[in-house]
Amino acid sequence: MSRQQATVYSATFPAAGGPIRCQLVVVEGPDRGRAVRLGPDEISVGTDKNCDLVLADDRVSSRHMAVAADGDRVSVRDLGSSNGILHEGSLLVSQAEVSVGATLRLGRTFLRVQPIAVPLQVDPSQSRRFGDLVAESLAMREVFAVLELAAQSDTTVLVEGETGTGKELAARAIHEASARRKGPFVAVDCGALPETLLESELFGHLRGAFTGATSRRAGSFIRAHGGTLFLDELAGVSPTVQARLLRVLEERKVKAVGADREQPVDLRVIAASRDDLELRVADGTFRADLFYRLSVVRVSLPPLRSRREDIAVICAELMRRRGLDPLSGDRVAGPNLDQLIAHDWPGNVRELRNIMDRAIALSPGARSFADLRIGLATAAGQHHELTVRTDLTYAEAKKTVLHQFERRYLSDLWARCQANLSETARQAALDRKHLRTLLRKHGLITKREE
Repeated sequence: MSRQQATVYSATFPAAGGPIRCQLVVVEGPDRGRAVRLGPDEISVGTDKNCDLVLADDRVSSRHMAVAADGDRVSVRDLGSSNGILHEGSLLVSQAEVSVGATLRLGRTFLRVQPIAVPLQVDPSQSRRFGDLVAESLAMREVFAVLELAAQSDTTVLVEGETGTGKELAARAIHEASARRKGPFVAVDCGALPETLLESELFGHLRGAFTGATSRRAGSFIRAHGGTLFLDELAGVSPTVQARLLRVLEERKVKAVGADREQPVDLRVIAASRDDLELRVADGTFRADLFYRLSVVRVSLPPLRSRREDIAVICAELMRRRGLDPLSGDRVAGPNLDQLIAHDWPGNVRELRNIMDRAIALSPGARSFADLRIGLATAAGQHHELTVRTDLTYAEAKKTVLHQFERRYLSDLWARCQANLSETARQAALDRKHLRTLLRKHGLITKREE
């Protein structure tokens, strides 16, 4: 059974089905990260240990408020607290209704009424292509189905996946399939710019706003007006920029650096990250409220090593784009394909594209896939040497080396033990359950083979 590739935080798609289910999440304060599910029956919030959501904030009353949710209607009731309940900067009366997504303040604690993520159950797309993405695997056709649905609305999408899996291609494909296709597509690599330059790139600046600002510059939000803004590598964005991003996403107004007035914008936002932003929320480096704003639909692009059946169709597509006929000769098959399938693909589809470009450049006169000099022989001859990629960050390069080590170690040991799980676990001094997880992670076994 394939892994679910998407979750939604709203009833945006009919496939999500049913009423919105909500939870009350602590997004700032001493108890950040704690949450309680909301329903038609009231839940209590306070410092008393008998409350449904117990807070440690000394400015919160023992029984501070009660909250209930019926669909998209959320009622909030003050239980006679000392400091009251703030909503959008105003003190709530004893009882009021707020919308899903509302933020409430109790003492030093901020709580958000947040939809609960639910799996988006869709049938795999019948198409083997979405924009410039091509695939044969069931996993990617499930992704295509979600992206096809997302393109029909202005829903904000968060695309996650390792480096080189095609996150920007997915974003461009959504844009090209949407009603905004005639508008601009603006891409910003948020991880490549320091904070001051990133603020200027995103929001723009006026002349003289800071040293070096010799002329006025329209930011990416303004340049993407009427179209789509793609924000890549958001995991490392500073708290200051996160706060400004959240404000723009909520109000759809942008204020340039050094400006006094805000300017309205009409655009669709697609975000991407190679890191799991939910884990960044858990460790406190990424704002929970911004994460929820970005991940209305959250899609994970699987790495190439987990969908090796796509290598042949990707190679064929790359050959077509470069003027070669993949249908001539032996098609995309034979020793060249075997060599590619056996590779670990730490750089995913981007690495495959580079290998194919190099092979075409080094094979003048090639007319078929079999004629190409694929160029993995050097890597094969150095099979026992781990490749250190200095084009990546330290953390990402380290992760790639560890992945190579794991796969090579387990591949050799698994073969030497003749695919015997108990013997492999004994020689590796690993727990059988953990070993099984690692073997499955590296595609050495499938659930059916266990």
